[in-house]
Amino acid sequence: MIVLPLALAQFVASYAATTMTVAVSAIAADLGTTVIGVQTAITVFTLTMASLMVPGSKLSDLLGRKRCFLAGLAVYGAGALLASAARGPGLLIFGYSVLEGTGSALMIPPIYILVTVTSRDLTARARAFGVVSGAGALGAAAGPLVGGLVTTWLGWRASFLLQVALVGLIVVLALRITEPPAPPRERRFDVTGAILSAAGLFFVVFGVLQAGTYGWLASPVWLFAGIGAAFLIVFFAHVRARERKGREPLVPSGLFRDRVTGLGLATQHVQWLVLQGSFFVVAVFLQQVRGYDAIETGLMLTPATIGILGASAAAGRMARRHSQRGLVRAGFLVTVAGLVLVLLLVRAGSGVASAVPGLFLLGAGVGIMLTASVNLVQSRFPDSAQGDISGVSRSVSNLGSSVGTALAGSVLAGTPHLGGRSFALALATLAVVAVAGLVAALLLPE
Repeated sequence: MIVLPLALAQFVASYAATTMTVAVSAIAADLGTTVIGVQTAITVFTLTMASLMVPGSKLSDLLGRKRCFLAGLAVYGAGALLASAARGPGLLIFGYSVLEGTGSALMIPPIYILVTVTSRDLTARARAFGVVSGAGALGAAAGPLVGGLVTTWLGWRASFLLQVALVGLIVVLALRITEPPAPPRERRFDVTGAILSAAGLFFVVFGVLQAGTYGWLASPVWLFAGIGAAFLIVFFAHVRARERKGREPLVPSGLFRDRVTGLGLATQHVQWLVLQGSFFVVAVFLQQVRGYDAIETGLMLTPATIGILGASAAAGRMARRHSQRGLVRAGFLVTVAGLVLVLLLVRAGSGVASAVPGLFLLGAGVGIMLTASVNLVQSRFPDSAQGDISGVSRSVSNLGSSVGTALAGSVLAGTPHLGGRSFALALATLAVVAVAGLVAALLLPE
């Protein structure tokens, strides 16, 4: 089954992005470094993956989707193996941050391209995207729980070795993938465009990540974001100049003139922003206010995980009965309802059950629209353009994840006393952003 290795790869990549958060103290103590040093490794991983996603997607056209997917797995697995053997922060950053980040950028776009080009129709594609999206959400949600268990029982190095074992299994399964022949494309890689886009995304994401420390006002956020925006402006000018010469750019400019694509990408950005931001707020609330450890926190997020998996599993059936646009709208409505329930029911002294309804609806809403919006955007383009849209789509989603955590963190950091009202304000902010995503969904044309 072609979807199985693709879903497992998405699970591993999402797991790697969240599992490190619960092992920071253990890694710092073992490697003789500081918590800030390990957090730097996490930041560099995020930056590497986000910066290289668009060039990595373009390479899938040049190397072949399956070959690029396998190459990404190989780089990722080598990085995890090196990180497990690290005796200092240098090898950890090289293995985890650089190699795993690069491997993720190479293997994630082909996942979505292969699902699109191998699915027979919209319903089958929705079913496959549901499995992949569910696996990604499960990896993100399970990262703290599984990482906490593994770190507690076996040590933090075992968490990286677990990734190596999973990558080996995925490679064996992926060798059986049969992909349709790719359309003929220009074989020369747009190196200048790749450098400009990578630099632009690097500085934008790096700037956003500073918000968690310095806030949004009078902070270096705008300096780095401005540098990134300048690189992206030069990148788009380069794209137009290359097209005028009749040469294929890294990403065609026409991609950004389509209204459905633009609004669909906006909804993807908001979905990941709300998901990661909410998980961050709830996790910090449980640990700082209720005194939960990493394992207990992961268990408390289980209702959201169940909601995501349930909605993702029903994606094919929902796609047969409803339009993708309607599902994106419904997903935002359910997500907002979940956030409101969490705000109304959860208090510092309330019972465990108080969080279940809201977290379940939050997860279910995200699960409904994650699959639908990806299907909407990817299905908008022919097979020949899948390498272009896939990289942009994944970059937009990764940026949403970064902004979500940074936005929530900056709201919490901006309150004088970290208490129940701080977390309520952060969740309310995310609910407002979700409403903005609903507005974008309502503007989607027929």
